[in-house]
Amino acid sequence: MGTPESAAALAGPDEASNSRTSPPPMSPQVTGCRGAGLGPKRLSRRMGQKKRMAEKELQQSPLDTAQSPSPKEPHLRQASSLGPQRSIYFSSPKGHPARLGTEFFDQPAIPLARAFLGQVLVRRLADGTELRGRIVETEAYLGPEDEAAHSRGGRQTTRNRGMFMKPGTLYVYIIYGMYFCMNVSSQGDGACVLLRALEPLGGLETMRQLRNNLRKGTLSRTLKDRELCNGPSKLCQALAIDKSFDQRDLAQDEAMWLEYGLLGPSRPAVVAAARVGIGNAGEWTQKPLRFYFQGSPWVSVVDKAAEQKNTQT
Repeated sequence: MGTPESAAALAGPDEASNSRTSPPPMSPQVTGCRGAGLGPKRLSRRMGQKKRMAEKELQQSPLDTAQSPSPKEPHLRQASSLGPQRSIYFSSPKGHPARLGTEFFDQPAIPLARAFLGQVLVRRLADGTELRGRIVETEAYLGPEDEAAHSRGGRQTTRNRGMFMKPGTLYVYIIYGMYFCMNVSSQGDGACVLLRALEPLGGLETMRQLRNNLRKGTLSRTLKDRELCNGPSKLCQALAIDKSFDQRDLAQDEAMWLEYGLLGPSRPAVVAAARVGIGNAGEWTQKPLRFYFQGSPWVSVVDKAAEQKNTQT
């Protein structure tokens, strides 16, 4: 937001004329032309006074013109900022159509997991830097019936509360005591979508630095672009996402949001495969609830069998 500018108070032509010193009254004995009967010294003083007042008005006129531009000339407003423009999606109280709102998240987990593909996740850091990545891989968790979900059997805890909140609520949890994974709640109590991989689009060097700050060992090796966000914990590291984001509203948050990704008619085929890292979950272990863009080099795990099946159908 801009800072109001204070206007300087400049005397206008009328005010300048009102401040003039009136010439001394003419003597009643004077007749004929103006100035007659005045001595040479007095007449010289009056002429000098008028000359000084004329010069004063000439000095004021450029300032007055700058203060009130001529109606014939366009009045250009001074730009409030010459710096780089960042996301405009908070510039209006009504938001911007490119930012996806609550209505986008308000759908069942499976269609939401598919709808996430191709959308752009944006993370704004404290210094204003914006990191962007296109979502290329997700997993759906269907709630109490899903034996692989943290909400299986309808269990509600302090940890998984975000899964039972309104669609679009973030559910961030920690694994192995040091890594974070980020989910987004969908329709249905306890249902959500895990964001597994991104295609980095903006702020790659910052992502690389954030990843390196948290990596264990092999610090001398530079991470390739495709390694920045090709996993749920990797993308959280690259975007500086931690437990503080748990239970935030992705439709309203100012530090992270989702933008509509324009893919056009060249949208890649979507592969439905088994979820990754599912332990003893019975039949749910092999259910095809992971979705990713076929042929994308940014996904975490490629399932050749699922891709072959996808090609045949």
